[in-house]
Amino acid sequence: MLDKLMGKMTEAGFQTDTVTALHDVEEEEKELMVKVHSEKLAIAFGLLNTENGSEIRIIKNLRVCLDCHNFTKFVSKITDRVIVVRDANRFHHFKDGQCSCGDYW
Repeated sequence: MLDKLMGKMTEAGFQTDTVTALHDVEEEEKELMVKVHSEKLAIAFGLLNTENGSEIRIIKNLRVCLDCHNFTKFVSKITDRVIVVRDANRFHHFKDGQCSCGDYW
């Protein structure tokens, strides 16, 4: 499901942001590392196991990275879902490709 989402999002113009990946590895390796962050896996799991149009809620104890924040915005637009992510700092309500935090991430 995650690969399917990434394919649709790449077609829609999404690009993986690896600026926050601080490991000293090649760019391709950074993209692979960022691709499997827990919130991305949780969103893919939620899409597989809920009905179309239902809200997805994710709770995590760390701050959402910039790439995952942008990923979730794109997913909310492509799948026409409301996604709520509670991280260490705030609640993020994603709907129609927008976040309630106003990208004050």
